[in-house]
Amino acid sequence: MTPTRPGRLATYFHVHLVSDSTGETLNAMAKAVVARFDGIIPIEHIYALVRSPRQMERVLEEIEAAPGVVLHTLVDPELRALLEEGCRRLDMPQIAALDPLVGALSRYLGAALSTRVGAQHALDHDYFNRIAALDFAMAHDDGQGTTEQLEQADVVLTGVSRTSKTPTCIYLAHRGIRAANVPLVPGQEDGERLTALRNPLVVGLTVSPDRLVQIRRNRLEGLNADRASSYVDQDAVRDETIRARRAFERRGWPVIDVTRRSVEETAAAVVNLLQERRARAEAGR
Repeated sequence: MTPTRPGRLATYFHVHLVSDSTGETLNAMAKAVVARFDGIIPIEHIYALVRSPRQMERVLEEIEAAPGVVLHTLVDPELRALLEEGCRRLDMPQIAALDPLVGALSRYLGAALSTRVGAQHALDHDYFNRIAALDFAMAHDDGQGTTEQLEQADVVLTGVSRTSKTPTCIYLAHRGIRAANVPLVPGQEDGERLTALRNPLVVGLTVSPDRLVQIRRNRLEGLNADRASSYVDQDAVRDETIRARRAFERRGWPVIDVTRRSVEETAAAVVNLLQERRARAEAGR
């Protein structure tokens, strides 16, 4: 076992994630729950697109070979029954991860449940909107696109190099938000052209100089590049971040400090800013 902190060892356990769809929902739920426990490391076994009794037989064989906790999001009654009976036989806990929420909503809404597998992945308007947003993010990454093209964005992220602009844009795209990003480069790009934008919300991303130097050094090491550069010089980086923050404040752009934020948290902060902006626009009508 691997130490997680001085004097404490990690606890490993098998978790079996059984889904009749892609398994993305179940995987995200499992990670969110396990993250609440210190020193607990799951050994994940993911079974996606389980849609036949024969597939379920193979799943149960693997569960028997690695005893642990079983989580599932199965919709089909027959497959659920097979899994539940198999877990009882093996004396293993099984949890229908979505049942409490689905049951509560059903009672509140007075609506019948759908038995359609993978309903959340339907090829509907929202799905195609997410694909279009992803295409937009890729086409307008790292300063690509004219001012006219950037006007089509919902949000434009700007900041110095290595402030998580690209991954945040990709994450936002998966939520159907058209996001572009423009890096601030000393002596080349100062973000002035973004002041002409009227439709998108421009958001400045900033980070502590110490953290930025660490990220950039790791980046250069990964590329086997020369480290002797102003790109990782402590004083130069500090000056770069100060100039960026002053530019944000001068232009009245909202600022998000990403020093201690994950990409998901940064994206959530951007979404909140967008919602606040829309609420103000609605109130002003």
